[in-house]
Amino acid sequence: MENKSHAFWAGLFTVALLVAIAVAAFLFNVDRSVRIPYDLIARTNVTGLYTDAAVRYRGLDVGKVQTIKFDRSHPGQIVIRIVVDKNAPITRSTFGSLGFQGVTGIAFIQLDDTGHDPAPLPSTVKDVAQLPMHPGLLDQLQERGDVLLRELEKVAGDVDAMLSDDMRNQLLATAASLQHAADGVTTLSQQMGPTVSKLPGTLTQLDSTLASTNQLITSLNRSDGPLNKVGTAAQQAGIALSSMDSTLQDLSARVSYETLPRVNSLSQDVRSAARSVDRAADAFSNNPRSVLFGTAPSAPGPGEPGFSWPASRVPAAAQ
Repeated sequence: MENKSHAFWAGLFTVALLVAIAVAAFLFNVDRSVRIPYDLIARTNVTGLYTDAAVRYRGLDVGKVQTIKFDRSHPGQIVIRIVVDKNAPITRSTFGSLGFQGVTGIAFIQLDDTGHDPAPLPSTVKDVAQLPMHPGLLDQLQERGDVLLRELEKVAGDVDAMLSDDMRNQLLATAASLQHAADGVTTLSQQMGPTVSKLPGTLTQLDSTLASTNQLITSLNRSDGPLNKVGTAAQQAGIALSSMDSTLQDLSARVSYETLPRVNSLSQDVRSAARSVDRAADAFSNNPRSVLFGTAPSAPGPGEPGFSWPASRVPAAAQ
């Protein structure tokens, strides 16, 4: 009878301990955070995504996937119901995409924001707000797979053409030319050895020549140097030229305003005297008697007393 009582109490203690452990596990595992539902509208593949998958906002855990189902009103469209912590900054420009954890292939929802509209996006259980689902990295790779394959084929063709026999022969010839050029450079460096050895002495002579030149320039630039003397002589010559220029200007003015008018007057008198001599010579040539008897009076003209018309030129009215 005593053994049965001990077994009863032992069983009761075990049951109570199990119940306490279950209650503690439930209390510790219950999520007491307030979460807001949102619907992600996906038109791409959601491979690897399951319910209770993590929802992360730029890498931080903010919720989980609640349900995944087809949208009956839009065939081919998938509605992913997620519950997100109320403190998560969900705005009208927030979007979701599919991410993968390492190499396991397990997918999760990655939320991000474009920043175009920072206004908060309200959502309730009765009126669940919708967020767009953008294609993930794998979806983008699948969409561009054909283009990438064509580019790879082109690159492979270019590599194949580069590794052809003709190109290989050209590369070998180029390598041989480079080797020949390198040998020529080596020979040239060996031939230039004696010349290079003479460079220190040449540089020393050049330094002494430069020092002598500098000394010569310094002596020429002194106040009593030949350059300054030449400059003084040139200055004096300039003064003399200026004086000569002024003298020539005065002489030119005198010639212009005094001599030339007198020469012009003299030339006019000479021309007048020459005309008088010409007239006297003409009169003497035509009538030598005019020297003794003077010039005959000129015949009266028309309208003057004693004028008569010549017989051959009598006007018709007079006849």
